[in-house]
Amino acid sequence: MFIDIHVHVRKNPIVFEGGKQRYASPEQLLKRYEELGIEKAVILPGGAPECQTQKQSEEEVLEICRQYPDRFIPFCNVDPRSISNSPDAPLDDLLCYYKQQGCRGIGEITANLSFSHPMVQNLFKHAEKLGLPVTFHIGPQVGGCYGLYDEPGLPQLERTLQKYPGLYFLGHSQPFWAEISQLETPADRYGYPRYPVKKEGVVPKLFRRYKNLLGDLSAYSGFNAISRDPVYGIDFLNEFQDRLFFGTDICAPDTPVWLVDYLKNLVEEGKISQTVFNKIAFENAKKLLNI
Repeated sequence: MFIDIHVHVRKNPIVFEGGKQRYASPEQLLKRYEELGIEKAVILPGGAPECQTQKQSEEEVLEICRQYPDRFIPFCNVDPRSISNSPDAPLDDLLCYYKQQGCRGIGEITANLSFSHPMVQNLFKHAEKLGLPVTFHIGPQVGGCYGLYDEPGLPQLERTLQKYPGLYFLGHSQPFWAEISQLETPADRYGYPRYPVKKEGVVPKLFRRYKNLLGDLSAYSGFNAISRDPVYGIDFLNEFQDRLFFGTDICAPDTPVWLVDYLKNLVEEGKISQTVFNKIAFENAKKLLNI
């Protein structure tokens, strides 16, 4: 059994010329889940304009979740620039409403602003107050991409973790997971480094120092982090078993999912225990989301 902490879906997905489909419909996603053994999932709405090819509202996600209440759990994705495009915007008004509608968290935050930007910090302030965990995507630069910007070494993320100790942050994306190892060059943040973890990077150090940092293992970035150096990856899974979360980041109906078989193989080969597997696969999600 798995609970997917990170997935995207559209009620009426656009089919582009040539039959290419960027997002799955709920029915297509559930078909994949039957194949993969995934029981429930957190749906993350498309939020910031930087990464949208098809607009999506929280209301659409809530409608999908109400249609399949036993399978889907909604997050809301309130952009930090919402309401007044200012650092004192009353974002708690929106967040309170969506929490009342059943949203269990915020994300995936993809606005291409710095972590330390006052409007982003305003969002975190209100999220902490309301007890809503946040899933963030880090972008390697400002402009030409999406995601909250931070420098190599993630100093802005660290200051944010210090500032909001009561807020759970789910780390995700290439620039985040690339730093499980010390970077050979800053450009490694743009992709999926495959070299072994010769020296630990900042990510495991942040995990040890800040209990409010969690790990979203979805997409190739999360899978690559724990598989690029299998021996170190197993140590990482064991050490942080209480704060790591299975995820897929399925967008298109045929998005590959590597993590299911990888985790199953690790437990079958005795490299992680059934206890560790269960925590990462579903127990940590149940605890975080109160389900």
